[in-house]
Amino acid sequence: MSSIPTNQRHLLRLALSCRKITAQVTNSGTDSIVAMASSTEQEFMSHYRSKLTSFPRSHRFWDAKIASRIGEKLGFRLQDIGISHLEIEQNPLPIPIPYQKMILPFLHSVKHAGISVSGSEKLFQNSEWVESCSKRFTQIDAK
Repeated sequence: MSSIPTNQRHLLRLALSCRKITAQVTNSGTDSIVAMASSTEQEFMSHYRSKLTSFPRSHRFWDAKIASRIGEKLGFRLQDIGISHLEIEQNPLPIPIPYQKMILPFLHSVKHAGISVSGSEKLFQNSEWVESCSKRFTQIDAK
């Protein structure tokens, strides 16, 4: 078990759909939201509107780039309030593979902002794919 007191643990909750991605960080002791970032914020609305009116119509309104920017925003907000470690709340249902490909850039951006994330390995079904992407991100960071 973790040495961090229960009232100091912070859980990352991800809500994913074809229309939006929302990340909430909650205090596990009080279940209050500490920080939040979402694809429905004003910064991302122009991208959402362009996807909405494009032809042929897409059923996915966010992508890996948007997920990465949401991860950056969440990471910076967590830094501002002094949180440096998160645990991912485990969902009993597996995350579909198309969403897994977009969550990895999100998690990388959060980690790149200086926030450690534990439990991210358990989110993914195809660990070989995750390892190859992690190596690629490491190479990009080294440049």
